[in-house]
Amino acid sequence: MKKQGFTLIELMVVVVIIGILAAVAVPKLFGMIAKSKASEVGPAAGTYVKLQDAYVSEVGEYYGNWTTIGYSIGTNNATNNFSFTDGLGETTSAALPATATTAWTATSKVALNDCGLGSAWLVKVAKGTTGGAIAYSAAYTPANGSTEADCKALTPNFEKVAQ
Repeated sequence: MKKQGFTLIELMVVVVIIGILAAVAVPKLFGMIAKSKASEVGPAAGTYVKLQDAYVSEVGEYYGNWTTIGYSIGTNNATNNFSFTDGLGETTSAALPATATTAWTATSKVALNDCGLGSAWLVKVAKGTTGGAIAYSAAYTPANGSTEADCKALTPNFEKVAQ
């Protein structure tokens, strides 16, 4: 009667192969988790820009706070991963500034890989070059030893909301 089964060597080879695959896949997985958490920043900023554009088109050389333009996000302007801040706060509206002023901020409430806890994504507004137009710019404020490049890698399209 012939015995069938795997030898100890064959089983060890399989375990080693699985270990190598896990060592390669796990760091990639954590990178994707951070990227998915940071993915809410772009659409939130894009919605803000569209609503602000509509408001400025109606009233001219003023921009409005979030309540005035009808913008809201999450509960108390926060989600699990970010807290959002209105640059105008309680002020209903203000004249478009000559130099870029922060109007929208998303601050991370969790560490996102190399982009540290407390890093911020900013949308700044200024008076545009033509009439009552509004000009936007996007910026990053890294925190806890991270760099701007670390945060840019998580949200590669964020700067396009300002275009």
